[in-house]
Amino acid sequence: MKNIFVGNLSFGATEDSVRRMFEAHGTVDRVSIVTDRDTGQARGFGFVEMSDNAQGDAAIAALNGADLDGRALNVNEARPKEDRGGGGGGGRGGGFGGPRRNNRY
Repeated sequence: MKNIFVGNLSFGATEDSVRRMFEAHGTVDRVSIVTDRDTGQARGFGFVEMSDNAQGDAAIAALNGADLDGRALNVNEARPKEDRGGGGGGGRGGGFGGPRRNNRY
């Protein structure tokens, strides 16, 4: 399976329009356009999954730089999501560590 990143999408691009472009190069299993979780508006990129690696490579070669809705697409093999470190929390710690100045008990 080939997972393909598609960047520089116009905000009006649809999953159907992206699917049509990629289907010219092989069988498309899935298309997803990433949207903002708060507004629901497209974020300008998405992913296409193609089950045949050779077809996926052909689509990447043919469509990188291709025009969709007046924008040159950035098409390449998707990289695995990087681990950004774990844990929530964050911010300042509570606690009573460290010396206190000018505080009398």
